[in-house]
Order: sequence, then C-alpha cells, then structure tokens
Amino acid sequence: MFFDLNIKGSSLENNIKLAEQASEYGWEHINFSYNQNDFQNALKLKDELNDSLNSIISFDYTLEIKSTNINEIRKTVNKFRDRASCISVIGGNLKVNRAVLENIKIDVLSRPYLKRYDSGMNHILAKESLHNNVAVELCFKDILRSYLAPRAKIISNFRDIFTLYRKFDFPLILSSRAETIFDIKTTHDFVSVFKQAGLNDDEINKSFITAGDILEFNKNRKDLIFKGVRRVNDEA
Repeated sequence: MFFDLNIKGSSLENNIKLAEQASEYGWEHINFSYNQNDFQNALKLKDELNDSLNSIISFDYTLEIKSTNINEIRKTVNKFRDRASCISVIGGNLKVNRAVLENIKIDVLSRPYLKRYDSGMNHILAKESLHNNVAVELCFKDILRSYLAPRAKIISNFRDIFTLYRKFDFPLILSSRAETIFDIKTTHDFVSVFKQAGLNDDEINKSFITAGDILEFNKNRKDLIFKGVRRVNDEA
C-alpha cells in the first residue's frame, strides 16, 4: 500500500480536496498532520471528515510537534500519545534530533536536516533510531519547493541519510508534506523522484511498509509492555 503520514491538515473542505486528489493519484492511506495547538480541534472533525470521504481513502491524524524545548516535547507527547495514530517531531536542532530518537513514545523524527548544512544524522543517532524504533522522515516537498543550490543541498543530505540507512537499517519513511492539491503527486512520480535521489525500489517499498507498521503498532500500543510483547486478556 502507498502510505503518506504527513499531509498538512487544515479546514474540513481543504482536507476533503486533498484526500480526493491523493486517492485519484494512487495513494491508499493518508494522515493529516496538525501541530500541538490545532490537534485537539482537529479530532473533533474526524467523524464529519470520515462521513464526507465516504471510504474514498483511508485516513487518520498525525500529531506534528514543532518545538526546540525538550521538556515541552515530552509533555506534549505524553498528553496526546493515546489519541494520535502517529506522533512526529520536526527536527533540525541537534538536541531535538537526539532527544526524539531516544524517546520510544515518539514515532517519527521529521526532517532532521531542516535548515542545516548537514543531514542532522550521524552513526550514533542512526543507532538510537534503530534501537528505539523511531523512524526518520524525508519530505518530498523539500525537493519540490527548492531550486538550484538549496535543492542540491537537500538531495545531498538525503543521500547522507541513505548511506547511514543502508549501514544501520533504521526505520525510514517518505512523505509528501503536501499543503495544497498542487503539492500532491502521483505515486509513480513520487517514487521516481526518490529513485533519482538515490533510493532503489525495494528501499522505497520498505518505507511504505514502515509507515503502515507505525499505524498498526499504535493501534495496540496501550497493550504493549515493550517492543514485541503484548498484554492479552486471560479468558481462561
């Protein structure tokens, strides 16, 4: 399946347009992402959005946290963990990158390279990502909306992350971070761009599987004692 866990959520009307466009272009599941200030109100619209889409496409919500305050990030995660199918934190700050990858309650470190001259990742952070099962997210829109030297630098950062990914095999996901229907591309075009950036077909397919695994894991998170061990009801 083609999963996109980061399409920017806004009004009900705009979300419907984005979902319809994504479905037309071959996407099978999307998550609308909201920051910590808007997430609570977005949850109130979920039933209405579900009725409006009428099974056009599967969807859910991602809580996307933007902060450089580690304590604020931790408190926000604890507050919304049981209500979010995915919790993502925007990276770029090295302290944030590390704190996120060390926190098993967080699902995704988004854009560790943001506003940096390097990728924001190294072998230590790669090991933390693998150990704590926190995925690293690369966003298509960062390529789509950049040009010349800035685009070349983003692709270079992506390739540095690919090198670490191949060595340490930490979870990696790819998303659009689309805000308008013009940001959404067909699954074929999406895959082609990341292939040009340096990933192969198997690695891209694995990123979609990883995104699906995040959603499935969080359906049962409250029953998980630790990774791989789930609490079950004793019916005996």
